Amino acid sequence: MTDIQAIKNRFGIIGNSPLLNHALNVAVQVAGTDLSVLINGESGVGKEVFSQIIHSLSARKHNNFIAVNCGAIPEGTIDSELFGHEKGAFTGAADSRKGYFETVNGGTIFLDEIGEMPLGTQARLLRVLESGEYIRVGSSKVQKTDVRVIAATNRDLLEQANAGKFRLDLYYRLNSVPIRIPALRDRKEDIPIMFRKFVIDFAERYKTTPVQLNEDAKTMLMNYPWRGNVRELKNIAEQISVLSREKLVTASDLQQFLSENPSNLPVLAGAVNTSAGNGYVSETTFATERDILYKFIFDMKKDLNELKRMFVELVQNPGSVKNAASFMNENFIDEHPLEAAIQRPAINAGSSPTVQPAQPFIIHNSSSSNTITSKPADYDDHEHVEESLNLMDMEKDLIIKALKKHKSKRKDAALDLGISERTLYRKLKEYDIEDM
Repeated sequence: MTDIQAIKNRFGIIGNSPLLNHALNVAVQVAGTDLSVLINGESGVGKEVFSQIIHSLSARKHNNFIAVNCGAIPEGTIDSELFGHEKGAFTGAADSRKGYFETVNGGTIFLDEIGEMPLGTQARLLRVLESGEYIRVGSSKVQKTDVRVIAATNRDLLEQANAGKFRLDLYYRLNSVPIRIPALRDRKEDIPIMFRKFVIDFAERYKTTPVQLNEDAKTMLMNYPWRGNVRELKNIAEQISVLSREKLVTASDLQQFLSENPSNLPVLAGAVNTSAGNGYVSETTFATERDILYKFIFDMKKDLNELKRMFVELVQNPGSVKNAASFMNENFIDEHPLEAAIQRPAINAGSSPTVQPAQPFIIHNSSSSNTITSKPADYDDHEHVEESLNLMDMEKDLIIKALKKHKSKRKDAALDLGISERTLYRKLKEYDIEDM
């Protein structure tokens, strides 16, 4: 059997926890076969490194290896990227193109973030896994390929399958041999060793003296949750190497670089997951920013439409002015300048309030200005315009505004909208929106 320590040295894997060693042993055992492998693990644990280990120890090691991030490819082009397309298959297809399954024939393809793959593409992938057959986009000719598939995800695919977001048959086909890579917080004994390796590498690169941690700082480092795993640990090690004034870092010094709540975004009251006991906010306990924005807009439009309804009622039924004026006095006039639009009742000493004769009015919108004109009490020739509350219209309007704001830079617009660039691309196609 291949020496595990030799593999660690070759691929720069640091640590000796039982969970990590078990995952490496499974990778070594499955490498000599052509079985599909599903690698599970949080973001930043090194899933792609495991796919490279499997390929390098397999009979395909002299053939091509390619890593594909399924979450980074727009939904409209992922079929073309994986399976290729024929000339004229879609707008912009000026020439025929080979897909990854054709160019990597005989080798290994690593499909990262497989849970982001569209359902239609999942059906095509299932056919490749079962029969080795695929069809280019825009073609009717069946082609064959001999590619080993290694997939990876940080999601629970079985849960997604039960929710209808992932094909159950594809899940079982990919999950021939599962490999679970432990999170960094599950192998605490490896954290100080990895931190030491990162600061030494940094010091050698920039010709400085590496920083060290005292015992209290090591304990704090091991107890930190490391939600970003190895990637986050490396970033912290480099930050400390650059910004620490002392070469011996204490717990109080280290605390300045660690944040118990890395997100600076506001959260809803009561959204803290108190059962966890770690002060983190559960993503499932509060709505997304877009939902919050929609709710705010709906409430605002609801209030606006209520005011419109009251206004139309005043125009149609002048006799209701007294009650409406009383309502406005109690709720609005003291806070809003609506008293200019509604005549207050004159109150005489020692008598009940009386309403002074007043003509109702209509607001006319014109291209030049807004004017208020008096009309007879029986005037009923008016038009009440309701603003659209359609979600799709509102979403389209927000996307257009974001594109204009960022001068058609889709990445910045997607970030501003709180969605992925891939989702923005799909929405542009769905609403037929051109770059601003």
